[in-house]
Amino acid sequence: MKLSRKFLSEYVDLGTISDFDLAEAMTSVGNEYESITPISTATNLVIGYVKTCTMHPDSDHLHVCTVTVGSGEDLNIVCGAPNVSALKKVIVALVGAELPGGVVIKKGNIRGQESNGMLCSLGELGIEHKYLSEEDKMGIHILADDAPLGEDPLAYLNYDDTSIDFELTSNRGDLLSVIGMAYEVGAILNKPVKLPTIKIMSEEDDINNYLSLNVTTDTCPLYLLRMVKNVTIKESPNWLKARLLASGIRSINNVVDISNYIMLEYGQPLHFFDYASLGAKVNVRCAEDSEKLTTLDKQVRTLTKNDIVIANEQEVVALAGVMGGLNSEVEITTKDIVIESAIFNASNVRLTSKTVLRSEASNRFEKGLDPERTYLAINRACELLELYASGTVIKGELIHDKTIKENKVIEITKARINKVLGMTLTSSEILDVMKRLAFLVTVKEDTFLVEVPSRRMDISIPEDLIEEVGRIHGIENVHGTLPIGTGTAGSYERNYLKEKEVRSRLLSHGLSQVITYTLTSPLNVKKYTLDDFTPIELKDPMLDDRKYLRYSLIPSLLNVADYNMSRKTKDIAIHEISNIYYKTGDDIIEEKKLAALITGNVITNEWQHLSIKSDFYYTKGIVEDLLNYLGFNRRYSFESGTVPKEYHPYQSAIIKIDRDIIGYIGMVHPKISKTPIFVFELNLTKIMNISIRQIKDKEISKYPSISKDMAFSLDKEVVVADVIQTIRKAGGKLLSNINIFDVYEGENIEANKKSIAFNLTFMDPTRTLNDEEVMTIFNKIISSVVTTNNGVLRDK
Repeated sequence: MKLSRKFLSEYVDLGTISDFDLAEAMTSVGNEYESITPISTATNLVIGYVKTCTMHPDSDHLHVCTVTVGSGEDLNIVCGAPNVSALKKVIVALVGAELPGGVVIKKGNIRGQESNGMLCSLGELGIEHKYLSEEDKMGIHILADDAPLGEDPLAYLNYDDTSIDFELTSNRGDLLSVIGMAYEVGAILNKPVKLPTIKIMSEEDDINNYLSLNVTTDTCPLYLLRMVKNVTIKESPNWLKARLLASGIRSINNVVDISNYIMLEYGQPLHFFDYASLGAKVNVRCAEDSEKLTTLDKQVRTLTKNDIVIANEQEVVALAGVMGGLNSEVEITTKDIVIESAIFNASNVRLTSKTVLRSEASNRFEKGLDPERTYLAINRACELLELYASGTVIKGELIHDKTIKENKVIEITKARINKVLGMTLTSSEILDVMKRLAFLVTVKEDTFLVEVPSRRMDISIPEDLIEEVGRIHGIENVHGTLPIGTGTAGSYERNYLKEKEVRSRLLSHGLSQVITYTLTSPLNVKKYTLDDFTPIELKDPMLDDRKYLRYSLIPSLLNVADYNMSRKTKDIAIHEISNIYYKTGDDIIEEKKLAALITGNVITNEWQHLSIKSDFYYTKGIVEDLLNYLGFNRRYSFESGTVPKEYHPYQSAIIKIDRDIIGYIGMVHPKISKTPIFVFELNLTKIMNISIRQIKDKEISKYPSISKDMAFSLDKEVVVADVIQTIRKAGGKLLSNINIFDVYEGENIEANKKSIAFNLTFMDPTRTLNDEEVMTIFNKIISSVVTTNNGVLRDK
């Protein structure tokens, strides 16, 4: 909703509050704004009069103009607009003027002719192209003859205004009008709202002599018709065009503009029919299936029984609440106008607008309208058509009204208000809020009977009133108090913090977070797991491939990878943490899992453009780092064994903590993806429920370490993890680190053998080790590997 400050100020006294403070005050009560935009930021402008206009002697399109600006001197200005001519009022940017876009007007010489300013178009003042007339698009703006010479043209055009664009919540349909905004601002500033006084000067004849009304559908609870004869369709006055411009609506002509103006003013959309095309009998009904209507945009629409239509005796003439028909359009030759002001069923309007057009009008119908304003709006239209279109108003109106006239009355106590808000408001403070909101209140001791006006359709229960009290009194007035009682952190809080740590750790490894669908297909629901479970099927799925709640996250990550690889993105590192669901017997179980996917190259140094190719060991290293970080150092293992069939049988492992399986890691089977893709999936619910000892920090040793290398020839069936365990056990406390730096299977080694090279680091945090004692441990390690793992020490 774009709100014009000048428009708003007609209904509530804004005083000296700035545009920014006004917008911030509205935000403080729940009405956020997106922007504050002046209609024009141009400076140093005056209204000038072109005394003479001659062709430039050295140009076939430039004109040399003598312009007076009321200061007693004439200015010589060179202008290239095709519509400039003598004896016209124009907008003059004087020397030193600043125009939108950073243009500064300077004194200059154009092809030998001195130029002391600029004659401006509206576009050069910052008015968007879509709001300009065809004449304004082609040249400068010509002002009316009554424009005051030497005065500010922005004030004369009513362009000295600001538009504040509010992002309103869906329940506040009352704020889709300037009067509704006035009530809100009035409550904030504690100022009364000044409603327009409607005065129709002359009424004659009787509408029943021209029209009859027949409503045959329950989807139209309120329908009003009035008639205005002998209108003159012409250009709108400046103030009306400016109000529409500040509200984001283009001016068309006085009749159309009045309709749009009243929609902005009261929030009630109107529709104007050409009486000559409409005919004498108006029927409001639901359309018949396959009935046709050519709408104002010249599109032929095929209607359904859900569409509400306005029809005469022969044909449909309008889609209710959405768009009029081309066959009853108000044209430049129209003389007699029939005005429609109505309320239609919001759901029907919504369905129709989805297939035809969502507009400012349909948006208001969809959110619901105030019946009281429906009456006010149609009478306001008669008044303005009489004033600005020279129309003659026909007496009376045709009425179909099935709306409820009684306002809602809600009972609420002071104690209830204070308990919900956490405040200690007095009865007088609560009454003050109700007064500022213009609600009628009856007080019985500390109980309030509040009569809610029909314009506030969002208020229906006591909690709605409590919200109003909190908003207007000010949430900033809620004073903090310490909680009473004792409490302990629940498992949810602990697990949530641990989940954040896991996500942060994965991000530090370059694994971007993704969020994918919770639903999956029947083909994927039992992939990447060996667990025995019953999947949960939706009763009414929208799509067959979104039929089950997923058990594994990996199929979703593979979809993300496939999407990116098909668009030439080959290096992918992603992760997701999400809930999974399944049934065990009659119990529905919800657990949290972590899955990650890596393929392509992994960037290790962006500055030097260094990268390595992702593989099983790189992926395994990420899991090791994560489990170490969570406090499971030396409690986890990667073991060979039976893994889900979707993993590569020779590049995969079972991940265990304390011998309990918590996930799987490996390369995706080549039958599924020819591109090497490495994945792992961990059950975070299991991991978070495993108790860990308090993690202790260890000071970095001040003493040097000693590094030794060894390589063993081992049977291919030997698991390297078993060798590492042998080395760690034999190395004792002085062995601080084990690193595998080479795996070789080639010509220089026996068949069915593999060579594994280890780098061992020895260190004592209390002293410097000597080579002799390190060699003693080193030889012990060699002996243990030879004995336990049938290894043969390689000498080269």
